[in-house]
Amino acid sequence: MDPSTTSTTGTVNHDPVQPHDDSPGGPGHTPRRLRRWLLILLGSAPVVALALLGYEPAVGIVILFVALAPVERIFRRHRYPRFRPGLGTDVIWGLTETAGGVVVTALALTAGLFSLTWLPGLVIRPFVTAQPRWLLAIEAVLILDVILYWAHRLQHEIPMLWRFHAVHHSSERMDWVAGLRNHPLDFLAAIGPIIFMLAAGWDAETVGGLYVVLQTVVGLWAHLNVRWRLRPLHKVILTPEFHHWHHANEPDAINTNYSVFLPVWDLIWGTYYMPSDRRPQIYGTDEPVPTRGVWGQLLYPFRSRRPTQPLPPAPTPVPVGV
Repeated sequence: MDPSTTSTTGTVNHDPVQPHDDSPGGPGHTPRRLRRWLLILLGSAPVVALALLGYEPAVGIVILFVALAPVERIFRRHRYPRFRPGLGTDVIWGLTETAGGVVVTALALTAGLFSLTWLPGLVIRPFVTAQPRWLLAIEAVLILDVILYWAHRLQHEIPMLWRFHAVHHSSERMDWVAGLRNHPLDFLAAIGPIIFMLAAGWDAETVGGLYVVLQTVVGLWAHLNVRWRLRPLHKVILTPEFHHWHHANEPDAINTNYSVFLPVWDLIWGTYYMPSDRRPQIYGTDEPVPTRGVWGQLLYPFRSRRPTQPLPPAPTPVPVGV
């Protein structure tokens, strides 16, 4: 959430409050239905993989919808309308992500060059490249995950970076499509450390592949609208419940759960938040980001800050001696 606000009210949804399917006896919990949809989920995994490994954006989103929409429909927690508010905005963000890839890549390389993080990378390169490939792969996973934890945390704690990241948090409904809402310049906090890894000798294909997996595959999984709590995994690996608390616009959840893959980093640095007696209910941000409309969200970080309410009139000067 915005580092400059401590509002306890959250954003206001303008459509009727939808119930939650949190009870164990809710629809879709019978063993037969569970087995059927688990088979569908497993069977759709190759299709999802193909979509993420090179299909055109429009085809990829259609395939992801076919694979993930039934899972959310059967195991949903929040009963959103089929065409919920903001859905079109999220889909457009997903469609335009690849289209802007060339521009974003050019900006990323420029930012990485001026960050000078490649200099210390070159210093330690002989040591890094002397290690066995299997050790380099393990290091790449752990180091990149730490980098993304701190990059994500800085996106919340540095006002300039938050203005870009607030676009992602502007969604007031949480489902896999909400994970597509990302400002194209939201990568700025991570690019310097990633350039450091590449200069130090970690394989570009490995680092790039891991980044795509963590940001895309895990990102879609993290935003799923499902009732699963998966308690045994809470401190082991990112779950939808873990990331939903990160998006919750509730006082105790603000600035928590930054981890992208392994929650251990939140445990180490004191930002882990997973209450056992309740679940996240309110999403969004108090930042005045347009909740719908790609152009408004794209331009939002560059607009000057203005009061959300008109200022009171200045008091009338009192004559001297009165």
